[in-house]
Parts: sequence; C-alpha cells; structure tokens
Amino acid sequence: MKAIRRFTVRPVLPDSLQPLSDLARNLRWSWHTETRELFRAVDPAAGSRAECDPVRLLGSVSAGRLTELARDEAFLHRLAEASADLRAYLHGPRWYQEQREQDDALPAAIAYFSPEFGVTAALPQYSGGLGILAGDHLKAASDLGVPLIGVGLLYRHGYFRQSLSRDGWQQEHYPVLDPNELPLTLIREADGTPSQVVLDLPGGRSLHAQIWQAHVGRVPLLMLDSDVEENLPGEREVTDRLYGGGSEHRLLQEMLLGIGGVRAVRAYCRLTGHAAPEVFHTNEGHAGFLGLERIRELATTGLDFDASVESVRAGTVFTTHTPVPAGIDRFDRELVARHFGEDGELPGVPVERVLELGTETYPGGDPGVFNMAVMGLRLAQRANGVSTLHGAVSREMFAGLWPGFDAPEVPITSVTNGVHAPTWVAPEVYRLRAESGGTPGRWDSVADIPARRLWDLRRTLREQLVAEVRQRLHASWRHRGAQPAELGWIDGVLDPDVLTIGFARRVPSYKRLTLMLRDRDRLRALLLHPERPVQIVVAGKAHPADDGGKRLVQELVRFADDPRVRHRIVFLPDYGMAMAQKLYPGCDVWLNNPLRPLEACGTSGMKAALNGCLNLSVLDGWWDEWFEPDFGWAIPTAEGSALDEDRRDDLEAGALYELIEDRVAPHFYESGDEGLPGRWIEMVRRTMGSLGPKVLADRMVAEYVGRLYAPAALAQRSLDAPRARELAGWKAKVRAAWPRVAVDHVEAVTPTASGTTAELGSTLALRVRVSLGALAPDDVEVQAVAGRVDSSDAISEAQVFPLKPAGGQDLEGHWLYEGPLALDRTGPYGYTVRVLPTHRLLASGAELGLVAQPTGATGDGGGLLLR
Repeated sequence: MKAIRRFTVRPVLPDSLQPLSDLARNLRWSWHTETRELFRAVDPAAGSRAECDPVRLLGSVSAGRLTELARDEAFLHRLAEASADLRAYLHGPRWYQEQREQDDALPAAIAYFSPEFGVTAALPQYSGGLGILAGDHLKAASDLGVPLIGVGLLYRHGYFRQSLSRDGWQQEHYPVLDPNELPLTLIREADGTPSQVVLDLPGGRSLHAQIWQAHVGRVPLLMLDSDVEENLPGEREVTDRLYGGGSEHRLLQEMLLGIGGVRAVRAYCRLTGHAAPEVFHTNEGHAGFLGLERIRELATTGLDFDASVESVRAGTVFTTHTPVPAGIDRFDRELVARHFGEDGELPGVPVERVLELGTETYPGGDPGVFNMAVMGLRLAQRANGVSTLHGAVSREMFAGLWPGFDAPEVPITSVTNGVHAPTWVAPEVYRLRAESGGTPGRWDSVADIPARRLWDLRRTLREQLVAEVRQRLHASWRHRGAQPAELGWIDGVLDPDVLTIGFARRVPSYKRLTLMLRDRDRLRALLLHPERPVQIVVAGKAHPADDGGKRLVQELVRFADDPRVRHRIVFLPDYGMAMAQKLYPGCDVWLNNPLRPLEACGTSGMKAALNGCLNLSVLDGWWDEWFEPDFGWAIPTAEGSALDEDRRDDLEAGALYELIEDRVAPHFYESGDEGLPGRWIEMVRRTMGSLGPKVLADRMVAEYVGRLYAPAALAQRSLDAPRARELAGWKAKVRAAWPRVAVDHVEAVTPTASGTTAELGSTLALRVRVSLGALAPDDVEVQAVAGRVDSSDAISEAQVFPLKPAGGQDLEGHWLYEGPLALDRTGPYGYTVRVLPTHRLLASGAELGLVAQPTGATGDGGGLLLR
C-alpha cells in the first residue's frame, strides 16, 4: 500500500544532546573528520548512514539509544568539544578577516550563483564537475572566511540516479527529495511565514518560490524551490529536475535562478542582517539574468538603462566553463521577448535592450537566438576561464565580441580551478601526514614519510577500493536481474596488489569514455599480463537525452561483462560524490583522455593527486599547465593535423597503450630497495608534496579574491550614480564618433639607411597623425604595437608602446603623436599603430571593442629585420 500523505517525524533530543542538531545541520561535518566520527558513535550499527547524512541518522536512532547517550559522560565530552570547535570555526577570524585588516577595499560580501552545487552526497544537487567545483568553492570560501552567499535552485528530483539494464543500457531514476529530510532550513519572515520570491509570467501568471538554506560552514547557500501551493502545476515543476525539460522550462529555471536569486539574497540580508553583496559572481551563463534584476533595481532609483548597465558591470564577475559554443544555453529570441515583454518580468526594463544583451552580433552568430554566455560577458566587467589553456580557448571563442582585437587581448583572464582537500583527501592520508609532522596547510611533509609507510598506505587505500567495488558491483548485478548464485565471481574482482587505473566523469563524446577500447586485444593483454597486470575502474553518467553517450556506456559495460576480463575491469553505475571519495584515493593512476582542447579544467585528476594517485592524461585543462614528469605522464595528441576523428582516436589510443606497457606498469612493478618500487614512490611524494599545493581550492578562492572580487568591489564603489551616468554618456559619445577616428599617416625614423634592417637595442622614432572626429585626445590612447612577425606579417608576442600628443590640432584637423619604439628582439620584426578609447573608469582598453588602425599605405613601412 502507498501512503496518501508523507511527512517527517523529527526526534526529540534530550537537552544535553541538543548540540547534535546544530552539528548535523551544518554541512561542515561533510569535510570534518572528527564530527563524522562523533556521529558514527551515535549509532555504530548505522555506519554508512552516519557517513552519508547525520540528519537522517538522527531521524532513525532509537529513543533508548538517545537516552543512553545523554548519560554517557565520555560521549557528552566529545560532543561539547565538537560543538565548541564548530562555534570557533563559524565566528572566529580567518584568512579573509586578516586580509581586510590590511585592505579594507575587500568586499563586505560576494553573491555566488550556480545552477548546481555538489557539497555532499546527502544533498544531491549536482550533475558533474560544474556543481562539484561550486561546492568546493563554497567550502574553501568558508575555510578562508570569505563572506560568500551561495545561490542556487533546489531540485526536488536532483539530477538522476543511474542503473543498468541486463544488456548494459543506462536507466534513469528520479527519486523524490523531501527538503524536510535534508540538511536544510526554510527561510521565514519575522511572523513565521515562509519567505518567498515572486516572478511575473506572461498571461498574468506568477512563479512563486520559497527559500531553503544550507549551512556550508560559514557560507549560507540559498536554494529556491518552486514546489509551493501558490503555484499552478506547471510552475510547481520549474525546479523539478536539474537540466531537465524543454527550452521554456530551462528559461524559467534560469530566470528563477538569476532574477529570483537576487531577490532571495535581498530577503536573506534583510532578515538576517548579513552584509549586502558588493560583487555578484555568476558561475556559467545559467545565472546571467541576475544582471537584469540588478538593472531593474537601479531603474527604481532613477538611473537609466545605460547607466544601470555600467553600474552592474562594475561589480559582476563571469566565469565560463565552456570550451565549445555548443555547450552554451541559447534561447529563441521570441521566447525571451515574450517573458520580458509588457506583461512579463522586469517592468521598466525595455525588452529590446534586454534582447540586445544576448544577441550574437559577431560573424557567424545567429541573430535569431539569445545567448546566455554573450549576455553574461556583456554584463560583467571581469570574466575568466578555469585553466590557463581554457582562458586562451575562451578568448578565441568569444573574440567576436571584441572586433579589431587579436584573441590574446580579449579581456577574459583565467583562474585555474582547485579542489577542497578536506573533502577529497582520505582520512588515512591526513593521519599519515600528521604522524610525520605535517599540518593542514603544509604538503611538503610527505618527504619525511618512510617509503614503506607510503607504499603500505597506497595498498590500504587500494584494498578499501576493492571492497567498495565488489559491494557496488554486487548491488548493480542484482539490479540487472542476476541471482545471488550467479555472482560468486564478484568475490575475485580486482586485486589489492595490482596496478589500478581509474576513469570517472560525465560521458559526453569529447571525454572519450571508450578510447581504451580502440584495440581490444591490446587492452586485454594489458589487463591479463602475467607479470604486470592492470585493472581499471570506470564510472560515469550520460545525460538522459544523450543516446550517443548511453551507447558508449553500454559498449564499455559489455566489454567489462566478458568473463575473460571482468575480474580486471569494472563499470560502476551511479557515479557521485560518495563513490568518488573512495575511488580517488584507491587508484594508483588517474586516466583522462579528452579531445584536446575541449577539457576546460578536469578537476577529478586533482582530487586523485592529493591522495598520491599519479595522472595519465592528455595535456588539456589543468594538466597542460602543471604537468611534470614527476607527477605522471602526458598522452601524446594529434590535434591540429588533417586526420579524421577515427584515425586520431587510433593514434592517441596507441600512445595510451604504449605508455602503460612501457612506462607506467614497469615503474609500478619494479622491485628496488626493500622490494619497493622506488621511482614510483618518489613520484607519489612529488605529486602530493609539490603538485598538491597548486591544486587546492584555497589557492583558487584566494586568487578570485585578489584578482577579481577585490577589483570588482573597488570598481563598484567607484561607480556611483553620477559616475555611472558619466561613463554611459561617454561610451555613447565614443561609439557615435568612432567611424571618423582614423590613423592617417605613420612615419618612422629608422636607425639604418635602408629602413628595412636595424641593430638590436636601437630605437625607432615614430610620428603618427590621427583624426579623432568629435573626440578629444583625452578620449583616446594612441599606441604602437610591435613584435615578431611571420610570413603573413602577423605580429606575435606583441608589446605595446604608448605614444604621446605632440602639439595641438593642425589646420587639416589632424592630431600628431610621437614616441620611441625600442627594438629589443632579433629576427623579423614588425609594428603597427592603433587608436583605442580610454577612460579612467574602464577596466581595459578593449572594453568597448573599438580600435582604429591604418587601412593602407600610410607612410614608411612597418617591417624590419633586427640583427
């Protein structure tokens, strides 16, 4: 029988045990070992439930056990210590507070918007790397004391749970999540009623959402939930599933995230007294509508649209995680116009101006779509990719928004992702480091750990993974319809003494889940090698609508089902945080073989590295940036050649097999002093000690603070209403006048008679005449741009040399500029001259996307051979 109504019965804790509720409701327990151990002691028989979710544990523990604990002096002492430790963590000064004592320009608060957050398996609101990164960002911000407010949606079905059919086809399940059974608190008004945000929809409808809060250490995470009685059935389902539904469904989700999210932040700050955010950070384009809501807010103060845009841009940071245009959300313009029209949302904000923000105005763009990333970039004065390589890819991909500028000058920087060590490092690793004198902030102490201890640690972690794999594999086969009598072979799956390779991620085609299957005979030989066998653990989810990805999963599963190799290669369904926390520490090698350069960052290899796992990866994402032979191996790639996709995959798979055969496996199985693989152990040391500090989320968040949040806060404070109007008016003037700005003539006094060669260290004297139309010299900067040139005269490794006004306007209306050009590089060398807009409130000279350059023969040549 099914219940006709569902509700949650909460336990009544004795007064002495009340601190357990506070500890359970703050998600710090998910990365704080001592708190997790305390909850395991509440009900040792519950074991895994305590590890997964203390809220559920407290809801299931018996009244008799609670009474027993209330009299247990030793337990109460541990509880008091844990409670005091949490209070000190939440309220004591941390890194950010120390920084603000030295620099009060740091923002009082930052709002961080993301469509998904992977904080803990107990709060399944993530699909993959974007959400896990967002969760790690919040946790690292909490540890550092950064005053972040997280903003997302609460999906009643989460993403999906994955299982396999008997023939290996992915199946999706959507369990219903009851917020009352999750570590969440409903935000309420002073009178006790739930606080809500409301959006107006076409046709006189409304979208209501209540606000749940997750306590992520010091960071509040606000999650909007549309499943409320005030909504009609269609609107109640807006927050049903992560990345589900059709185009209008997704648009409503993103409107609720961006517009509703800003309103939720305002309500939270009003009710709690939390400082209002000075900086708004949108993690991918899904939350881009937050800028429109802030424009609407400013319009109510009398600021016009253009001035409001400038004010919003000053305090906005936009992070792109997308390496290909196909990964960006794009909506039909008419759909967007309908929702932002007269009877829709944001009254007072002209719909045609809204549409302009998302229009693809660059060559090859589609004028019929509204591009969320384009809007995000236009409404953010600061933008970044998530690795050095991805920053370069992003500058190329979005260069059309800054016409006239070469990709290296496109104003998109990069902050390489990091991972939250306390979440992903196995407790056994922390304990061994502590025994060797290490501290939480020090990773070099691994150098003092004896080789035998380090090797034994790796085997212990591998052994734990083997047990986890067998348990999960047994459950998977039972779900696939197998009987217990058929599954005796699972007890022999994997071996704790065999080299173990891990591969786990989402399953879009570019990540190449099945690259390892290109030559199946060669793979079998690796798996079954009589002296140096290899075993592989694979996991991953395909998007429910991606049948191509599901076929890749099925192909891998069918290979792993083969009785000849099933003890050496396994596919584990339902990849998520709980599985990952066992998988990363237990693997010896982490495999990543995407099509370069389509991996924006790829943080799974970082998590593995912190546990002493070596990386075997294509030079893409973060690995392109930090690879060293001491940290693992780089898989050679064939991108850029005129190869078809199949031939490229064959070549790169061959390189992968060769690396494993000739270098990886021999290193692992070599027997040196004390019978240990000395070279391998040294690579583990270097990975943990030297690479470890680079991949930390603490480093990432500190970079965001220094390079993006602090400058954004300063710009926001500098751009009060009069300055916002000034900047908007100046930009309008410049755009109107720019067609008449030109470089009319360039003269160069060369240090040689011929004018085509020069000596290294000499100087060119440049004289340039420009036309400025209605602009004045204060509105522009005239620059010489010089560097090495190729056979087509394209300048690379460019240097910029500002030129100075020399006198006033001549009778023909030209302005003269002069300056020296230092010749400091040998070989073919060239220069050009350009005019850019300049203003004290601009973040970069490329901000307007306007540049004037010579259009023809304007004087003496621009090329030299330096000797």
